[in-house]
Amino acid sequence: EAEGWPNIYARHARLAEATRRAVAAWGLENYCAMPEKSSNTVTAVLVPEDQSADALRAAILQRYDMSLGAGLGPLADKVFRIGHLGSFNELMLAGTLFGIEKGLRLSGINSAQGGVEAAMDYLDGV
Repeated sequence: EAEGWPNIYARHARLAEATRRAVAAWGLENYCAMPEKSSNTVTAVLVPEDQSADALRAAILQRYDMSLGAGLGPLADKVFRIGHLGSFNELMLAGTLFGIEKGLRLSGINSAQGGVEAAMDYLDGV
C-alpha cells in the first residue's frame, strides 16, 4: 500500500521491459504474437527448436536452485517463463537474469552474453 498502485504498475512495466531486452540480447524470442501487448507480469521465452526448455529449467534449478515457469499446453518444453511481478525488484531481476544467462551457456543453447547488461543499461536510463 505504501508504494501505491501507479508505482507498482510502473515498476512491473520497467522490469518487464528490462527482461525483454535481456531476452533479445541473448538472441532468443519473447513468445508474444503482438509485442505491443507483452505482459508486464511474465515473459515467455522461446528456445530454439532443437532444444528443450524443460531441460534448461531443470539445469538451472539443479545448478542455481532457481525455478522458472514451464510452457503450458502446446508450448510445453518450447518456452520457459520469467515472472516479474509482486514484490519483485531490480536486484531480484538481475539475479534471475544472471542465472538464466549462465544456464543458457551451460546448457549449450547459445553463448548467451549481454542479457544482464542490456537489462541493467535499460534500468539505469529510466
